[in-house]
Amino acid sequence: MLWKEFIQLRRDRFTLGMVVGVPAIQIALFGFAIRTEVRHLPLLVLDESRTSQSRALVQAMVNTRNFDLQGHVTDREDVRRAIERGDAQAALVIPPSFATDLKRRRTATAQMIVDAADPMASSAAIGAAAQAGAVVAGVLGSPGVVPLEVRVRPWYNPALESAVYIVPGVTGVLLTMTLILINGLAIVRERERGTLEQLVVTPISRTGLMLGKLFPFALVGYVQMTVVLLIGSLAFDVPMRGSVGLLYLMALPFIIASLGIGLLISTLVRTQAQALQLAFLVLLPTILLSGFMFPRQAMPAAAQWIGAAFPVTYFLRILRGILLKGAGWPALWRETLVLSVFAIVLVVLATTRFRKSVE
Repeated sequence: MLWKEFIQLRRDRFTLGMVVGVPAIQIALFGFAIRTEVRHLPLLVLDESRTSQSRALVQAMVNTRNFDLQGHVTDREDVRRAIERGDAQAALVIPPSFATDLKRRRTATAQMIVDAADPMASSAAIGAAAQAGAVVAGVLGSPGVVPLEVRVRPWYNPALESAVYIVPGVTGVLLTMTLILINGLAIVRERERGTLEQLVVTPISRTGLMLGKLFPFALVGYVQMTVVLLIGSLAFDVPMRGSVGLLYLMALPFIIASLGIGLLISTLVRTQAQALQLAFLVLLPTILLSGFMFPRQAMPAAAQWIGAAFPVTYFLRILRGILLKGAGWPALWRETLVLSVFAIVLVVLATTRFRKSVE
């Protein structure tokens, strides 16, 4: 019996590959890609002082290694738009009186605006701002005088509540898991029941058949999203600052893309067990590298590129952008465009694979 099971396992190369591959991927993800110390946050500077002292403060911020200087802007509206789009995580605002206050031995103030929608990243930004301010104050100060104060202003989640950040992420991850698993079993279930060939010989086209597998579950995705958002709002006080209608519109390409992944998996395997194994292999990096739990800025570049290959990465930006920041179409059209491309490519691939598998 023991020998028979070994022979069976050797013959089932798909399961054997999953048994070896999944632990290897897990250890690689947790050991290489996941970082809790946040570095390289994109920083904008609004320097209205334009003096050597203000440049020293900017350099001190960069020297903490928690910030990557993205550039200088000319007004606060540019700061708002950049943070709303996610192009910047923080912005240092230095007023025109900065150098004058230092020269007259008055406490000069600078403002650090932080996107606090992500509490872990914003905590790193706040800590680095305080550290840089203390360093520059030590250089410019004199006994008995506190020459410099960096005032931190957290936007969108001033209390740094983790639930405000996590609940929108849970919405995206739950949708991904449910939709991939549901459609991952769609074709193989028909094949195992012996009804697949009956469907193929019906007058309906294969493209129509695949779309028929998509749209009912798209409705399921909308229902699930509504339930999670309502619970998040009522139980965890997650704000809904943007347009709910826009959120539902932008969710459509994400839902289709997730269902497309499931359909593609369903055309690649022969049994429901294999479909579940392959779906799990896809879901693991999806959850860990999408920015759901860990800030993507803290990950190595290779991990960020891998994470960019999953639709949920872009949908999380849409969710947090609309719910927490009140962002609109101008700030989120790029994510919607990427998701639309994902949806089209995945559905076309799944349809192509489906045709081949039944011939």
